[in-house]
Formats: sequence, C-alpha cells, structure tokens
Amino acid sequence: MEANKTKEYRILIVDDSDFTRSNISAMLDEPKYNIIGEAMNANEAINILKDRKAHLAIIDVVMPDVSGIELANYINDNFQDTAVIMISSLGQESIVIDSISAGASDYIQKPFSKEDLLTSVDKVLENIANNED
Repeated sequence: MEANKTKEYRILIVDDSDFTRSNISAMLDEPKYNIIGEAMNANEAINILKDRKAHLAIIDVVMPDVSGIELANYINDNFQDTAVIMISSLGQESIVIDSISAGASDYIQKPFSKEDLLTSVDKVLENIANNED
C-alpha cells in the first residue's frame, strides 16, 4: 500500500496570449500540477474539457469572441467538477464581482507573481480536496 501518495491536479490554462499561457505553465511546473492543455479561446477550452477532465481552469477575462466570464459561466453550468480562477489586467470591482458571480473561486490581477498564483491555485485545490473527502 502506498503511503502519502500526492494527488496530481489537472489544470487547463485559457488565455489569448501565448506569452501568458507559457508563463503560467512555467510557474506551475511542479509534480502536483498536471497542465492538461492550453487554450487560446473559449472553443478550444471547451473542447479540451470535453476530452479531458480538469480540476481547475485558469481563465483570462478579456478574450476575443467569448469573454472569460462567459466561459466561466459555461464551465460552472456544464463542468461542475472544474473550479475556475479568473485572471486579468483589469482591476475594476465590477469585473471581480462578475467573475465571482460566474462561479470563479478566485480572481488574480495581472501582472502577478509566481507566489500569488501558487497561493491562489493551492487554496482552490485544497477546497476541492476537502470537498472530495
């Protein structure tokens, strides 16, 4: 019997910026995080989620065609086992409120540090783990 097997969490990164997706992926380069995909828009994100289950989606608010908030609403309605963290360079209180209303567990303003990202991700994943027990 294995003792203390560390759970691996599957994470999807959704941002229309290649740089931001790569940056987040690099920040989450630890054994407990498994980046299952990077999407540049809502359609790519939905296709990845249909194909591979994710514990967490990190989503940019401002994207072409479908906003991150609309995507978060869709995930909340259709993929209830996937938590959402919204990210944005926009800091208006209304956007934060809209993000939380859409089902986001947290909101991080860009630019953010690796520590800020890991703190948010670990907090959300800890809530998921506690709810699975």
